[in-house]
Amino acid sequence: MSTHHRSKTFATWLAVLAGPLGLHRLYVHGLTDVPAWLHLPPTLLGVVGLIRIVEHGQDDRVAWVLLPLLGLMIAQAMLVAIVWGLTPDDRWDARHNPGHPVTATGWGPVIGVITALLVGAAALMSSLAYGIQKFFEWDTVAAATSAKPLAPPTRAAAPARRLVQIQPGSAAAPASTPEA
Repeated sequence: MSTHHRSKTFATWLAVLAGPLGLHRLYVHGLTDVPAWLHLPPTLLGVVGLIRIVEHGQDDRVAWVLLPLLGLMIAQAMLVAIVWGLTPDDRWDARHNPGHPVTATGWGPVIGVITALLVGAAALMSSLAYGIQKFFEWDTVAAATSAKPLAPPTRAAAPARRLVQIQPGSAAAPASTPEA
């Protein structure tokens, strides 16, 4: 039986504030929790991507690969905060505080869940939008540089059209008519 009481409110807020670093898992599962330590590498790589954007601008290809890692780590931490914050108190205490009486948590975890929803959605959507935008920008540039230039269209390729101006108050006429 563990003597350390694990607060659901504190665990939820720790996931919101320091989840990408894995501190919430260290609090709940202890220092031997391997998944907690696996949070650090992708989070730090994402921070490197953020630093590269500041130093080299948005067109840095390394930053394009690394920055979404930070957003995904933030989003997964917010998901954990949502799941933990919405876990019923009796189930939380049965799993993480066996042998202790059930502790009512009140509104703390609920406000943490609301915060996690806002932060997680923003991080996930921003990461996806940035990554997809850069992919299509560079795909378009690559296609444009590898394609042969097109010859300008000849006069015979497109039929000539004569525009007709419509005066105010006159009956409507077709926008263009074929030239004879």
